[in-house]
Amino acid sequence: MRESKHVLAKKPWHILAKPEDVAERVIVAGDPLRVSRISKLLEEPKLVNEHRGYLVYTGKYKGIDVSIATHGIGAPSAAIVFEELLMLGARIMVRLGTCGGLKDYIELGSVVVPIGALYEPGGTIGMYTQGCCYPAVADPEVVLKLEEKLEGHGFKVFRGLAASSDAFHAEEEYSKKWSGLNAIAVEMECATLFTLARLKGFKAGAALMVIDNLATGEAMKADTVGELADKTAKAILDAIIEV
Repeated sequence: MRESKHVLAKKPWHILAKPEDVAERVIVAGDPLRVSRISKLLEEPKLVNEHRGYLVYTGKYKGIDVSIATHGIGAPSAAIVFEELLMLGARIMVRLGTCGGLKDYIELGSVVVPIGALYEPGGTIGMYTQGCCYPAVADPEVVLKLEEKLEGHGFKVFRGLAASSDAFHAEEEYSKKWSGLNAIAVEMECATLFTLARLKGFKAGAALMVIDNLATGEAMKADTVGELADKTAKAILDAIIEV
């Protein structure tokens, strides 16, 4: 069979920024409104992409270039963003996210720093690993630095495994299974981030704000999450400029 002459080169299709517009250090978050809000923590933040709603801001924090980028909800969306940020020069990505506690001792308002993530077979990760049971683990240096800075900002920090879900409204049905495997929190994108980091050769970590607990039924009030995100983002910024 004759090969096609029209081979598309790998390039960003969704983040239409130039390589010089994206810093090596990037905080990634799902919610574009949260990204817009915490971008104000940077010095002179510049919006370098808004195509497809994937807002990306770049500025300086304590004199060091940092970008803050939207990855959307779930593995397929997040994988696109992580891949394209890498193409544009990102070398460290830290996820600022929310999570639900899976153990009754995981307190609301605390932060989970995952050392790795469980995930169900198949899906986006399966496309990358060809069905292999691949370990989704965070960078140890990033984990330790996040813990140090979060505790320095007054947070109670829990280190452990997160469970990455592909279906937000089905999580309760799986929560006992994940808890039984000793995952302490559930979220949606860490397994994808950690797997791609290992496959593609960049550093990755996450700080997950505990806004509800599936074991106790407790939940934070929505109007308090924004302030929690600001405080968490400051700690992540202090960490990311030192790794």
